[in-house]
Amino acid sequence: MSPAGPEDVPAEFVQALRSLRTVTVRPEVVLDEVPGPARIAPYSAALTAEVRTARRSVSAAELASGRFVVLYDPAGQEAWDGRFRLVTLVRATLEAEVGADPLLAEVAWSWFLDALSSVGLDAHAAGGTVTRVLSQSFGALDVRAEQTELEIRASWTAPDPDLRDHLRAWEALLCAAAGLPPLPDGVVPLGPRH
Repeated sequence: MSPAGPEDVPAEFVQALRSLRTVTVRPEVVLDEVPGPARIAPYSAALTAEVRTARRSVSAAELASGRFVVLYDPAGQEAWDGRFRLVTLVRATLEAEVGADPLLAEVAWSWFLDALSSVGLDAHAAGGTVTRVLSQSFGALDVRAEQTELEIRASWTAPDPDLRDHLRAWEALLCAAAGLPPLPDGVVPLGPRH
């Protein structure tokens, strides 16, 4: 497939991208635009995010990271049951005790479903996986504590090009994985005191 020029991009996809640019995220979340995957759909876009203890600070600890991908097929795809498919990836490092919990996967999946419902979205044609990796270090690295890496991969279909709430849901999922409390509408978190 040859790359499309700006004049070849469907108006509905442009509308979807513009809707994403209107979303204001929490101060702990740093978003960056990156190229979308090339072969999955005729049109795509992607964002990456890091959730940090302080915005854009070199010394800030990363609490979670992820990727938000918008796939668009003007003809629709049967597996998607629609024209817009949203694909997310969220990664976080958890304490070993939390990672050993046998219900961790179910809890992490509930974070995804809760994030969608918190902004009034339906998990239309949703699917995904939750993976956890337990790491224990040995030899010269045995001073490191055991840790668990959690990865949530999910996708769902958006019924229209207004993707604002979908991005807000992904932000809520990132923050849940990072261990940040949810913020009620209109509440702005206070930064650290100096």
